[in-house]
Amino acid sequence: MKLSHYMKVFPSPDRPGYVLLYSTLRGSVAVIPAQTLASLQEGVFPVEGCETLTRLGMLVEDPGVEREQMRGLIDRANAGPRHFMASVVLNLDCNLDCGYCFEGEFRCGHYMSEETADLLVETLVRERISQGWDVTVSFYGGEPLLSQDLIRRISQPLQAAALHHGVKYAFTLVTNGTLLDRDTALRLLPLGLQGAKFTLDGPREIHDVQRPYASGAGSFEIIAANLAQVCDLISIQLGANFRPENYREFPRLLDQLPLYGITPDKLSVVMFTPVVSTGGCSDFNTGCALSEEPWLMEAAPFLREATLARGYRVPTLKPSACVVELDDNLVIDCTGKFYKCPAFMGSEEMSIGGLREGLQDYRASHGIGNWQVDACLECSYLPLCFGGCRFVSKLQGKSLTEVDCRRKFYDATLEQTVLQNLTYLAPRKKGAAQSAPAQAAPPY
Repeated sequence: MKLSHYMKVFPSPDRPGYVLLYSTLRGSVAVIPAQTLASLQEGVFPVEGCETLTRLGMLVEDPGVEREQMRGLIDRANAGPRHFMASVVLNLDCNLDCGYCFEGEFRCGHYMSEETADLLVETLVRERISQGWDVTVSFYGGEPLLSQDLIRRISQPLQAAALHHGVKYAFTLVTNGTLLDRDTALRLLPLGLQGAKFTLDGPREIHDVQRPYASGAGSFEIIAANLAQVCDLISIQLGANFRPENYREFPRLLDQLPLYGITPDKLSVVMFTPVVSTGGCSDFNTGCALSEEPWLMEAAPFLREATLARGYRVPTLKPSACVVELDDNLVIDCTGKFYKCPAFMGSEEMSIGGLREGLQDYRASHGIGNWQVDACLECSYLPLCFGGCRFVSKLQGKSLTEVDCRRKFYDATLEQTVLQNLTYLAPRKKGAAQSAPAQAAPPY
């Protein structure tokens, strides 16, 4: 037996002489005496405890076999359930004027045509639904609720086709929240609406500066009111985009939410993410575009702690891959072009085909499997990273075949994250061990 490659060791904060073992692959935690760890590192295995450590993925028979299994993890995830997820951009128009909007340089008020919408339906029915695939569409923009006629035009035939072929169709919205009131949600529910991502950029005075209406008026009150109206009807993700100069004020947003009736039980997750660039995908991003800036290494755990302390849920720490690695995820823009990530829209060279010509081979251009090198395969953080974010690599002027290494970020933050999980998400029992299933998942 050997210790796993994919494990970190931290001192126990409340038990002198003990250490925490954290499996980055399994999400499991164990507390053992430091002396036991020293014995394991020397190849001496105590009679008691090894079976549990093996079950939690901290001891393995052969690290070489473990490494090869890791090499195939994403392939196994891609071979899993037949569930296709499409992000469909209905328009490049919006009633807000957010200064950091990544679409600012190419937004032109363009709307998807009825012809393109019908071709989208035809393609999804022919290539997915009739072949036994469940389909979930995330309607995106611009602001997708400026195109409610297209939501209906797309969803009604997809819903009917799914029923005919015995599969499932549903859709979600990535919306600024200004137009999703209760009446709108009730109209969309019969068409398959399951959830929505809203955005509130901090407490009211910060949000209204960062996300004003095009007229310059603040949008906080209407978004908060709408959120309160629909959070009992559909699953809600709440995003908030922070900057280095204002992130310490963002916990006040969490204190304001209950004043509108938006208590922790009403939200599926709260995601604080940095505004990293005007080229970023802030509305869609859930933290994939991280950086090594010292302020962010402080801000991320600070905001996570503030969220958990108030009882709200945060994104789960689990094995995750850049969405470009996941076969059954695709972005379809309002002209019918294909992309692997919303942040790539507007860059013609990043298009990988379209509804008319079909999907092109993007494995080389998008650096698929760029993490399959010794430096990554031997890194304890690989399950949390898998080569990082291709968009960050693009922002840095690097080829997408180069990895976006997250080592410095996780060196600075992972211990705090594990301790937060133990404090807020798990019973504090001496010698407690927990395990979570490993999986590959997109960053949003």
